[in-house]
Amino acid sequence: MRKGSLKEVLAKIKHDPREDERNYYIVIEHRGAYGNEKRIPVEMIELGHGYFFIGETQIPYHRIIRVVRKDGKVVWERRSRD
Repeated sequence: MRKGSLKEVLAKIKHDPREDERNYYIVIEHRGAYGNEKRIPVEMIELGHGYFFIGETQIPYHRIIRVVRKDGKVVWERRSRD
């Protein structure tokens, strides 16, 4: 499930011509949302160094819980904090 770092996985999805970023979404911690999670299509984000961006909004990578393909396959998941 977890193959490479989060930044490597996202960079591959965004820049590898064999991948289609429209087929992926990220799940982030978002307090107040249902289940405290929010889905964001990968095509909406721009990658930065310590953060990713949705328009002008800056969100730290550590808020990403998982990266999921639209068919439901989890391609990256944060290790449990337990």
